[in-house]
Amino acid sequence: MHGDRREALLARVPLLAKWSGRMIQIKTAQEIELMRASGLVTAGAHAAMRAALRPGITTGDLDAIAEDHIRSQGAVPNFLGYHGFTGTICASINDEVVHGIPDPDRKLAEGDNISIDCGAILQGWHSDSAVTLTVGEPSPQDAALLEVTERSMWAGLARAVAGGRLTDISAAVEESIRAHEHPYGIVDHYGGHGIGTEMHQDPHVLNYGRAGRGPKLVPGLALAIEPMVTVGDPATVELDDGWTVVTKDGSRAAHFEHTVAVTPEGPWVLTAEDGGVAGLAPFGITPRT
Repeated sequence: MHGDRREALLARVPLLAKWSGRMIQIKTAQEIELMRASGLVTAGAHAAMRAALRPGITTGDLDAIAEDHIRSQGAVPNFLGYHGFTGTICASINDEVVHGIPDPDRKLAEGDNISIDCGAILQGWHSDSAVTLTVGEPSPQDAALLEVTERSMWAGLARAVAGGRLTDISAAVEESIRAHEHPYGIVDHYGGHGIGTEMHQDPHVLNYGRAGRGPKLVPGLALAIEPMVTVGDPATVELDDGWTVVTKDGSRAAHFEHTVAVTPEGPWVLTAEDGGVAGLAPFGITPRT
């Protein structure tokens, strides 16, 4: 193969960094731009579902809204068909933590909490984001749960800084949750992940742990940060459908997620419409937009 052609082909292949026997995908600046475009598609799908949320709407309705938006932008849903999953979104209600299957017959009621997890593939690049919303006005307990979980996500995103270590993110998430008087539970095993040309890549990102460990954070690394927090015991069980994960004690849970890229200028939240400006401001960080 001629040298020029070989270099051109190699330029299209994401760089892989080796850590502890695993390969971690490092993106070029141009590839991160492509992931940002995918992230904005996912953000738009979330905005469309949020606008439609009301008592009586079904999780199947929300699934159709998300799929219609994603396809209208020239992208495809990355959850649909993933290991046989039948939805464009994961719709997890109240004590369901993650991976709830959307159902055209399952209606939402006033006071329900719903975690909506959604992602898109655009030009081969993935994005992934989740939010927990309350149908109508939340109870004080639910409002606190959602605020604690979302803030812990932003605390982790704020540590996606070049030169740090992966568990700096994990430790920041845990510290944010543990700072509250109520003993919120941090769901074990499930967590964030690398993302790029596949939805789930190395490294796995736990929502707890000691800072200063794991692979070094370098520009071009993209991660999905997603804390899952419970009001009660964090122990979970998977239902017979093979997907839906619920709290064992029936307590309510919340789940938030954003895709972030480590850049030379700091964290760039690819699935936030403003790039993370509002969410990172309390941590003294002005991200790229």
